[in-house]
Amino acid sequence: MTIREIAKLLNATVCIGENRMDEEVEHAFASDLMSDVLTLKETPMLITGLCNVQTIRTCDMATLDIIVVVRNKKVTEDMLELAEDNDMVILSCAYSMFKVCGLLYEAGIKPLF
Repeated sequence: MTIREIAKLLNATVCIGENRMDEEVEHAFASDLMSDVLTLKETPMLITGLCNVQTIRTCDMATLDIIVVVRNKKVTEDMLELAEDNDMVILSCAYSMFKVCGLLYEAGIKPLF
């Protein structure tokens, strides 16, 4: 599934990374605990409600570069600047983490575990 298709499915706003919309995504991981993100051995799309600069820094350390921010959280300018520096994609949507995971799973995105 492409990032563009994911954004459409989730009725999401593309906050940054418009140039990467045709890239394919196969796996996703959902967490608000950045310590869990740091344990990942693969690089899936991250679904999170944690909306701060630390999220971007953690994803950079874990080599994750596609983030879906849920629950209508507002992405800050500091987050966008850091994400742009690291060539990341950030989507933002109003849905709950549970609904996002269900929609993506139903559409064929695979979990890590």
